[in-house]
Amino acid sequence: MTDSIVRLENLSKRFSKDRPAIFEGVDLTVRAGEYLAVMGESGVGKSTLLNLLAGLDRTDSGRVLLEGVDLATLNDDEVTLLRRRAVGFVFQAFHVLPYLSVEQNVALPLDLLGIREPQRGERARDMLRAVGIEALARRHARELSGGEIQRVAIARALVHRPRLVLADEPTGNLDTGSATQILSLLRAQIKANAGAGILITHSRMAADTADRILVLDAHGLRALEPMQ
Repeated sequence: MTDSIVRLENLSKRFSKDRPAIFEGVDLTVRAGEYLAVMGESGVGKSTLLNLLAGLDRTDSGRVLLEGVDLATLNDDEVTLLRRRAVGFVFQAFHVLPYLSVEQNVALPLDLLGIREPQRGERARDMLRAVGIEALARRHARELSGGEIQRVAIARALVHRPRLVLADEPTGNLDTGSATQILSLLRAQIKANAGAGILITHSRMAADTADRILVLDAHGLRALEPMQ
């Protein structure tokens, strides 16, 4: 596939005018079906880059184009609507609501998009089946293990079939065995959904599950070859 899901053009970001840019000159094109990893030292701006990709923060210069739309041309409400439809998030801290059932958590993005029952429930259960936790649908999130909660987070990120999935250190709180399973599941589901995925990680093991690895520093992004 060759269609661009997201494109960054000469992107730069700084927190204040009297401080150096966190990064500058960032160029990136991510196409449908592509899954890439972004690595870099702590404080280099990996999470900031993710926020810019999702329109949660505004760039100082350069452009972010999501599905061909320049985010700078949209107002806050328009960015929110585009993000709600086109982007899915997987976080290290999960952000799963403990007082809701697993199915209710997964269905939240569909609810925000105005998808009603029975379609909402059917799609949530289909996604739970895809990540292997359909049997936990009625359980509350507070009753689950870390690995199970992360599967809920992946299901929630993918249930509305987003074009772009952003994963910020999604396995940082998991043991090695659970992390390996989650990374494999995340990659498989992104590919099955025909979207694109960007993984932010400190772990070379996690990064090696991606199609390509990029390293972020103050001067932009550079390619890193996967280990053989």
